[in-house]
Amino acid sequence: QMQLVESGGGLVQAGESLRLSCAASGRTFSNYGMGWFRQAPGKEREFVAAIDWSGSSTYYEHSVKGRFTISRDNANYTLYLQMNSLKPEDTAVYYCAAKKPGGSYYLKDSFGLWGQGTQVTVSS
Repeated sequence: QMQLVESGGGLVQAGESLRLSCAASGRTFSNYGMGWFRQAPGKEREFVAAIDWSGSSTYYEHSVKGRFTISRDNANYTLYLQMNSLKPEDTAVYYCAAKKPGGSYYLKDSFGLWGQGTQVTVSS
């Protein structure tokens, strides 16, 4: 089974940038739509961004649109999330996930395989 490992999190100041990576094991990576979700302390895990298997379609949560960019490199089995103009409210553990067939890209129940998460902390 494919495994997902996130990296790239850290502590930054408001206005700075980070790029998260999600490395997938196995050559089936290009078969999957992929997504990024985040979970802040005491809150539900929420959708951030998603991308279809080819990279031709992308989806964003309203508060990150224009600041975050999701992309993928199928040749190297890697998913990315470029985060610019970070805000303290972006502080959370960020997870990448592989989508199951069918369902909405915006719903976490549509995703069946998850990484372990990487912490992003944005100070004001």
